Amino acid sequence: MKIVLILIFTGVSMQFASSERTFSLISFERAVAWHNVSAIILTFNYVVFVIGNRITSNSKYYRIKKENFWSDLLTQLKFYAFGMFKKEKHPFPVTNEQKFNPLQKISYVLAMYVGMPVIIITGIGMLFPEILIRQFFGVSGLLITDILHVIMGFILTVFVVIHIYTCTLGNKPLTLFKSMINGYHEEHD
Repeated sequence: MKIVLILIFTGVSMQFASSERTFSLISFERAVAWHNVSAIILTFNYVVFVIGNRITSNSKYYRIKKENFWSDLLTQLKFYAFGMFKKEKHPFPVTNEQKFNPLQKISYVLAMYVGMPVIIITGIGMLFPEILIRQFFGVSGLLITDILHVIMGFILTVFVVIHIYTCTLGNKPLTLFKSMINGYHEEHD
């Protein structure tokens, strides 16, 4: 999580850097260096995650089953919108067979198997611009890559903010944060 926060901080720093340096928490050069090193570490961790999911049973948690998917997703959305405020029982409790509720599952699948590859591939393109196509429909390949990288960075940042917020929704203040860190969900009374 620290690496992701460093990437968000340095990415925002680079995005809003100016030559006038009227306001800067970190220099552009330092932001680029930290961003690149953090991105390499995150990419390595992501490769380990994907390989780990392929060779262990953890991949079962990321498989989306078509039967009842939309109705289950709607049930979960209703719970987050109304049910949790009425202290209703969670419609999809965590079990050994079901680590994520339907909303978490689709969010994680999109973040980990769509968002992460896009941000890594575009990041590699930004790090090594000579590998990019020069023009795509008359637009610079570097510009398209940059825009995709920034948009996906924003989307994944929103995902992280929502993820941190939902960790505050546990029965005890730090319970869900512990679950996010160690991967084990504590049972509640």
